[in-house]
Order: sequence, then C-alpha cells, then structure tokens
Amino acid sequence: MSSFPKFRLLLAAAALTLTTATVTLAQTAPQKIGYTNVDYVLSQMPESKQIESQLKDYSTQLENQLKAKYQEYQTKGEAYQKGAATMSDVVRADKEKELQNLQQSIQEFQRNAESSVQQKQQTLLKPVLDKLQKNIDAVAEENGYAYVLNSDAGYGTTPILLHGPKDGDISELVLKKMGITPGAAAAAKPATTAPATTPAPAAATSTKTKTKTKK
Repeated sequence: MSSFPKFRLLLAAAALTLTTATVTLAQTAPQKIGYTNVDYVLSQMPESKQIESQLKDYSTQLENQLKAKYQEYQTKGEAYQKGAATMSDVVRADKEKELQNLQQSIQEFQRNAESSVQQKQQTLLKPVLDKLQKNIDAVAEENGYAYVLNSDAGYGTTPILLHGPKDGDISELVLKKMGITPGAAAAAKPATTAPATTPAPAAATSTKTKTKTKK
C-alpha cells in the first residue's frame, strides 16, 4: 500500500481534530459582558427633567386638594363648636357625623397620596425605560456584548454588578447612541415625593353639652 492514501488519511484526521478543537474553543471562550448605570443614564436624558417637573406639579395638586379638605374640616369644626350648645340632638348628631366623614376622607387621602405619586412616576417612566432598553440592546449588538448588567444601586436596591473593568461600562456609548452628550456628573434623579402631610384632624366627640374639635 502506498504512503499517499495514508498521508491523506492523516490530513483528514488532523483536519477533523482541528475542527473539533475550534468548536470546543468557541463554546468555552468567555463571552463579552458589559454593564451600565441605569440611574446615571436616566439622569442624563432630557425626559428626566420633564418627568421631575410633571411629578412636582402632580404632587402640588394633591397637596392643594389635601389643604382644601383640611380647611373645610376646620371651618365646619369651628362652626360646630360655636353652635353645639343651641343645637337639637338630631342636628348635633348630624353635624358630628359630617365631621367624622370629613376626617375619614382626609386620612384616606393622606394614605393614598404617596401611592398615587408612585403610580404616576411609573406611568411617566415607562416610555423612557423602553427607549433606554432599546438603545442598550442596540449598543450591545453593535459592540458584541452578549450580556449587559446593571451597576445601579438606586431606589434601595443592590446592584447586579459589584465589580467590573472600566472598559466594560457602556453607559457613555448608550448616551451617545441617543444623541446625548454625557455630563460631567449625574443630575438628580426624578424623586418620588408624596404631597406634604397635613396632620390628621382629631375625631369629633359627641356630648350633650360641648364637643371639642381640633382647630
């Protein structure tokens, strides 16, 4: 048997071994991982200031409504105190019931105010977060990042990334992708603030002679 066929078999075996090694290397090679600070990127987006302004206006509206409710309670409470002694039992009971309902309304409004502002913030942030995600996906694809982690520790959460190389931070790339020139420092993030709390009024106490109501 000539050596030529043996040589071809050796080449074929060598080629198969090389191909297998290449596939194995491709499967085990580390994939490129990047990270970004979501809070920082959001603070640089112009939509951030718009959201902050809208939330402030919304909080002010709720605060004014709360003040109006409390003012109504105070006015009716003072009127009740002045005229309680001359009221019939039926009228007195009706006035006391009215004050109790106003008090409950104020307390319920206070409880719901913060939740209402948070829901408003989530609604305003959704399209901005969708835009951010779209641009993160684009930057990752263009630069060969298989994974992108979040290094943000805002809103009382622990960041997914605790350590990483500087060249893995794609925050600036994401901002440039959106046409935003990165600032020297992050602006303040949109705050989640509830309206200023007005002290809850004390309940009206029913008596036959005089009832004290918080002024």
